[in-house]
Amino acid sequence: MLKEFKEFAMKGNVLDMAIGVIIGGAFGKIVTSLVSDVLMPPLGLVLGKVDFSSLFLNLSGTPQPSLAAAKAAGAPTVNYGVFLQTVLDFIIIAFVIFMIVKQVNRLKTPAAPAAPTTKDCPLCLSTIPIKATKCAHCASSV
Repeated sequence: MLKEFKEFAMKGNVLDMAIGVIIGGAFGKIVTSLVSDVLMPPLGLVLGKVDFSSLFLNLSGTPQPSLAAAKAAGAPTVNYGVFLQTVLDFIIIAFVIFMIVKQVNRLKTPAAPAAPTTKDCPLCLSTIPIKATKCAHCASSV
């Protein structure tokens, strides 16, 4: 059983997938930092000095001055600011992955076209096998 597992784990597809998951996780952290630390602060400033990570809807009915205070008090909240940041993370990651896949597909060499198996008769323009020496439709030599 251990030998079978080793063979499975050493297959190319499994290793490629593991490397992809690790790199994808690291890339996700980079994009999250880009959104949280670089994009959202200027966007919040333009929209009236809004800190998106602190936007929340308090469901407890008791006024809370901040999201941290609401969490500390155990108040139920809808954290729509964090959700907006996560949506922006997703959009950026999806766009970058789309661009990478598009470039990889562009670099792939197209498959060679299959050799033709038929040809057209020059006299009657009927389709005949490539190895034919006479047309089956008009009996002309090809």
